[in-house]
Amino acid sequence: MKIRGFKQCGEIYRRVHWNNRGKKSIVWRCVSRLENTGLTCHSRTVLEDMIGLATVEAINKLIGQKDGFLTILKENIEIVISETDNNIVAEIDKKLEELQKDLLRLANSKEDYNDIADEIYRLREERHKALAEEAGKKGSKQRLEDMEKFINEQSILLEEYDEQLVRRLIEKITVYDDKLTIEFKSGVEIDIEK
Repeated sequence: MKIRGFKQCGEIYRRVHWNNRGKKSIVWRCVSRLENTGLTCHSRTVLEDMIGLATVEAINKLIGQKDGFLTILKENIEIVISETDNNIVAEIDKKLEELQKDLLRLANSKEDYNDIADEIYRLREERHKALAEEAGKKGSKQRLEDMEKFINEQSILLEEYDEQLVRRLIEKITVYDDKLTIEFKSGVEIDIEK
């Protein structure tokens, strides 16, 4: 989970043990306020307890709006599935096979084959990118399905902060002057005024 400041400098926040006038606490503070990054930042410091309460509130809002959220989530899953195109890799493989035959033919007849070799390298790179994109889509689909399963299993609201659950569900938290935006790994965002 990432925590970022928005309005000021956009840097990430870091967890800090704070001793302010003898009162010890754990806070999250913008990195540019902790280190000399060259940026001037006046983003607020946020108590860790406040972040915990905000995430619990966001998860409970999500659970409380289960039906509407599940509809959106299912639509997102369908979009991810529909964007999956297994034919791209197969088409690239077919082109590569043809080019490799042409390469062998030109090499055997001692003709210039540099253009074909360059095209083979380009297609291999394109194939690698397509496979990586496919893996990313499968990961997104799995995260969406995990979120749907979690929400369906919840019959009661969350009473206290659960680190494991938060790491499983929350992608990032963005700190604004008047609110925290909790972004779930499914892409849903919930604003909590704090």
